[in-house]
Amino acid sequence: MRHFDEVFKIAADRHGGAAALEQKLSKPKSLEDLAAMPDDRWLSIITKTIFQAGFNWKVIENKWEGFETAFDGFDVGRCAFMDDEKFDALLQDTRIVRNGNKIAAVRDNAAFLLELREEGGAGQVLGGWPSNDYVGLLAMLSKHGSRLGGTSAQYAMRFAGRDSFILSQDVTARLIAEGVVDKTPTSKKAMAAVQEAFNTWMDQSGRSLTEISRVLAMSL
Repeated sequence: MRHFDEVFKIAADRHGGAAALEQKLSKPKSLEDLAAMPDDRWLSIITKTIFQAGFNWKVIENKWEGFETAFDGFDVGRCAFMDDEKFDALLQDTRIVRNGNKIAAVRDNAAFLLELREEGGAGQVLGGWPSNDYVGLLAMLSKHGSRLGGTSAQYAMRFAGRDSFILSQDVTARLIAEGVVDKTPTSKKAMAAVQEAFNTWMDQSGRSLTEISRVLAMSL
């Protein structure tokens, strides 16, 4: 596995130099900002990610104002206790994409976020989870959330602004090239190897998971 400086140079050479590459790197929000983010915004972001999965992202984006209205501003209490009448109305609501399984996921994830309040709330738990155990956060979201397996949780955490990596095709290709994994990581062992690699690169560079993930993606 190359030192991060070498990977950074590969990416910089492909994107107009180090300064140009730096401008393309985003940084995660502060722990304070994440902790202060209300539950309805976490639910909104998670829901958007779920509805975008396997669908045209632009369609979801164009309809998002309608989603916000239809789901009561993603009020966690209202969504968690959605009754059958409300659910059936949403199945007929043209302001949203009428996918029953994904609508049900909104209710389930709202209930999940309510449960997190016993541990300090979504901002504290999801935003404050240690970056050196990011795969642990992904595993928890997959287990306790709804439709948050695969890369859905990864994108949700990125869109929320928390420190994160996304195992996109390019990031995975770089991980394979570095000998971290030999194929798209899905097993617990492979994900642990990915976390170990990112932890090493964080130690070498002092950068966030988010920055490192972007550099890996742009090195291809």
